[in-house]
Amino acid sequence: MDYSKKRWLILIASCFINLCIGSLYAWSVFSAPMAEYLSQINGVKITPAHLTVVFIVANSVGPITMISGGKINDTFGPKLVIFVGGLMFGGGMILSGFAKSVSSLILSYGVITGLGLGMVYGCTISTSIKFFPDKRGFVGGVTTALFGISSVIIPPIAAVITAKMGVISAFKIIGGAFTLIVCISAFFIEKCPDGFKPEGWEPPVQKKSGPKANMDWKEMLKTPKFYIMITLLTCGAFSGLMIIPLASPLARKLIGMSTAEATVAVSALALFNVMGRIWAGSISDKIGRINTLALACSLSMIGLGFLYISGNGDVTTFYIGLSIIGICFGSFMGVYPGFTADQFGSKNNSVNFGIMFSGFAVAGYFGPTIMVKIAKMSKVAFLIAIGFSIAGLAITFIYRVVNKNENSELSYEKM
Repeated sequence: MDYSKKRWLILIASCFINLCIGSLYAWSVFSAPMAEYLSQINGVKITPAHLTVVFIVANSVGPITMISGGKINDTFGPKLVIFVGGLMFGGGMILSGFAKSVSSLILSYGVITGLGLGMVYGCTISTSIKFFPDKRGFVGGVTTALFGISSVIIPPIAAVITAKMGVISAFKIIGGAFTLIVCISAFFIEKCPDGFKPEGWEPPVQKKSGPKANMDWKEMLKTPKFYIMITLLTCGAFSGLMIIPLASPLARKLIGMSTAEATVAVSALALFNVMGRIWAGSISDKIGRINTLALACSLSMIGLGFLYISGNGDVTTFYIGLSIIGICFGSFMGVYPGFTADQFGSKNNSVNFGIMFSGFAVAGYFGPTIMVKIAKMSKVAFLIAIGFSIAGLAITFIYRVVNKNENSELSYEKM
């Protein structure tokens, strides 16, 4: 079978799948009408801030199935994992349309949809990267970009359905459609043969800085580099995950935007998130992964600074800050799949990246929690996030030192 040509069909199918599951990041648009609905039927005041826990749970449980599903993917192939994950992801959204309380919404959207997303996302990313060893950064950027662009496409669609039929119907309709698309697309995804090389491409001579072998997760956890990388991911993703689920209420509270204007701001954030994934994925193939991530940490400080100085009615400054944060968050999401494969090999990348993705889950918990509970939706949160970005930049220098020492040891062993 000519996988050199078929791999493009597999990439396209993966992109369609990621476009569907990326709708998780449209949560800030769903949260306000859902809070209003639950308030009405329960007779108590429920705000979007109260529902932040739903998004936190959905982000936190993903690595569980990324790791378990990744093992099945690496062993038997991705079809079954994506099919079952698609049923869970779409089914969770459909069940959200029957939610009558915050706890039932946490179970349906947070747990079931979140677990389904982890199964699907890990497989599409890792499988695509295995089929494109010659374009890891680019493919990682594109596949994660389609995941992110869902937040641009879904909010206006969800808004129209919600306005005409209510938020409950929006969950059911979107969930049903995505179940069909993901499960059908799963049959176009195949396992990458061991040692696959695209036609006309030869792998470069092994660099001293490259991985010694295709490490499994146990070997990966024994390396200092893993802990540096997962900490860097947590710091780098913190700002984006603090702002993304709360972008709509932030725009309304801090800038005074209307609900419609805030929805546009959410879409703008998602659009720049997508641009960051493609840009960083491609540029990291040229200037290196760690240099790209260091640049993203530096820019993130600037973006957070713009958000900090923005005030009521200061739309331009708010949009500049939001756009930069979107690009920087997208950069980490686009670079890390290929970065993980570079350092620990592509053979076991489904499981390895699933474990690495735990750093994203940690940021997904603490980011919104700090914004809502500690900073109480105030600008203090932006200063805290700047601290995380500074820490991330410092960690990129630590990585370079450790990487240099590791290269020296490898060079010594070959003497």
